[in-house]
Amino acid sequence: MINQENRPYRKSLAEHGLIYLGGEEREVVIKNISLTGLLVELFCEDEPLEIKDIYNAIAASPVLDFYLPELRLAGEVDVVRVDIEESHILMALAFKYVSHDVDNLLYRRKAYRKMMTAPGKILIDGDFTEFETVNVSVDGFMIRINKDIEVPVNAVTTFQFKLLDLEGAVKVIWIDRGESSTLMGLQYMHMEKTHIQGIPVFARR
Repeated sequence: MINQENRPYRKSLAEHGLIYLGGEEREVVIKNISLTGLLVELFCEDEPLEIKDIYNAIAASPVLDFYLPELRLAGEVDVVRVDIEESHILMALAFKYVSHDVDNLLYRRKAYRKMMTAPGKILIDGDFTEFETVNVSVDGFMIRINKDIEVPVNAVTTFQFKLLDLEGAVKVIWIDRGESSTLMGLQYMHMEKTHIQGIPVFARR
């Protein structure tokens, strides 16, 4: 049993947010929030979800992306518990990664950026160079290359990203060179896929 005296303070709310569950953005109502997580109710007026659908989605991906526009928060949560109370589906979620300046970010960027570290390749000077992603969105991604490399801004090149089964053309939007590594911001120009499975949009609404 949880010691109530040691339990983090929870503030009751009735605001709306979004979670990315089973490959779809789902609206939720925030019941309460604390420093460690939140309790939400799934809002399924148009497409009611069965509890088995939720468990199947969680089994496939227990870490969910979330976006709380009124609170200007976004990031990732672990699913701690799923309950049904009077036909309402409640989910207890624990914060895993939180970005607190999401409101400003979503004004400057059109879509949520998911923190993701995964390998890929980008064509530079006629050869494919290996990179690791820093974050990924439906508009583009940030990569890190483990060496100092020079690429002009606005250059267009090709990439391969096996984890999301993506390949195509990207434009270099910005570059930050260091002695032992290089960061790049890339924007999709052309891809073989128009929908990126596993990456929510969470565009500011």
